[in-house]
Amino acid sequence: MMQYVPQGVCSRMIEFNLIDDTVKDVSFTGGCDGNLKGISHLVEGMNVEDVISRLDGIKCGRKNTSCPDQLAQALKKAIGK
Repeated sequence: MMQYVPQGVCSRMIEFNLIDDTVKDVSFTGGCDGNLKGISHLVEGMNVEDVISRLDGIKCGRKNTSCPDQLAQALKKAIGK
């Protein structure tokens, strides 16, 4: 299980597994519970590059980032991008 501390968002922790190039077991601590559970289920089993391309750069209101964007940043870090 990999852990990532997001910056600039309400969630306090993102945990996930990468099996080969597949995203598994995504969970967020804190943040908008229903929305983040939905995102976690939507990305389950997806290719890591596909998740990054879909979520990278999403903003939340006036913030320069969002929980989905922070998941993309965590995945980038995990694959060395």
